[in-house]
Amino acid sequence: MPLKFANNQSLTSTTALPSAVPTDNLILISTQTASSSANISFTTGINSTYDEYIFKFINIHPSTTADFTFNMSTDGGSNYNVTKTTTFFRTYHDEADTTTSLGYRTDSDLAQSTGFQHICYDLTTTSDESCSGSLSLFNPASTTYVKHFIGSSNFMQLNTYQTNAYFAGYGNTTSAINAVQFKMSSGNIDDGIIKLYGVKKS
Repeated sequence: MPLKFANNQSLTSTTALPSAVPTDNLILISTQTASSSANISFTTGINSTYDEYIFKFINIHPSTTADFTFNMSTDGGSNYNVTKTTTFFRTYHDEADTTTSLGYRTDSDLAQSTGFQHICYDLTTTSDESCSGSLSLFNPASTTYVKHFIGSSNFMQLNTYQTNAYFAGYGNTTSAINAVQFKMSSGNIDDGIIKLYGVKKS
């Protein structure tokens, strides 16, 4: 494959990029803002248009101490109960610099379960506490393969812990996924924004 170069020696003066450099690959499909919401559900926009969909969740804040979770649907959102097998590990460090940890979290994974998957956990109602991160869902319209997803989150936990989590898994269904729901394990999503993007091929 031949090398491609910008049309100037310095990037500060570049006026054109070669065609191999991807631009505008993320296409914003929809944005939803929570306001004491029981859940945030995306029931449109997830189809065969894109091979990958990315959710960005920003400053998710709970109405009561709870875990932030998600699930998928094959019937347009009538039911969020896709069978999943997942993994979850996290690292944390407290503000007092007395406790650190890196490890697998068995109570946040699923094994052939239709339950909601953890994204963040032990979020409290402290005014400055929230969870942010992203979730990628691959080829949800496939009727041949299971539905892979991978995500990461960063959050203040229990008011003193900086926690970084990574989760991944698959929805064990060959039916098309066409809706995704986010909710707290108890109570409402008091505040926060979730954006849905489609990933355009370069």
